[in-house]
Amino acid sequence: MELAKKAFRIFADATEAYHQTDNVDTPCPNPYGEGTFEHVLFAKNWVDVVQWHLEDLIRDPAIDPAEALVLKRRIDASNQVRTDMVEQIDTYFRDKYADVAPLPDATINTETPAWAIDRLSILAVKIYHMNAETERTDADEAHVARCRGKLDILLEQEKDLTAAIDMLLADIEAGRKYMKVYRQMKMYNDPATNPVLYAKK
Repeated sequence: MELAKKAFRIFADATEAYHQTDNVDTPCPNPYGEGTFEHVLFAKNWVDVVQWHLEDLIRDPAIDPAEALVLKRRIDASNQVRTDMVEQIDTYFRDKYADVAPLPDATINTETPAWAIDRLSILAVKIYHMNAETERTDADEAHVARCRGKLDILLEQEKDLTAAIDMLLADIEAGRKYMKVYRQMKMYNDPATNPVLYAKK
């Protein structure tokens, strides 16, 4: 099985596992062994699906402002975890293809394999929730029809994105493309680079 298709299956399984409890505080029931690539992929999607629901919660018009602040801090922390995990996945690919010599006319891609896989993980979450919208019995037929149309587009995007990721990996492996890992260097979480934080010192 191509890696991207395998990754999507793991993402879909993780999203399904989350919805067994549908609780943002449920510990991740990762079925894969610690240190395996599959373990990282499952954990990555778990972070994404939990954050999806945190974003839902914080948009409640009746939310208590103090609770909203706690959620915002949690979302910020989740974003940092997500970024760190993407960089971990890119390190995996960089190490895997470290001995590949790029061809003289090799080109670089607009994004690294891991950031494309990040989009695939989030797409798995979108597909799950859009499919749920098509199964609602409390919504009118017009809503359901719109969501069916959107689901069709998301499923087409899944096919295109998995194919593109596997093609990118094949190109890197063959030396037709090369990859660089640019760390995201997020500044807002860092007390040394966020002026609001370092001004408090």
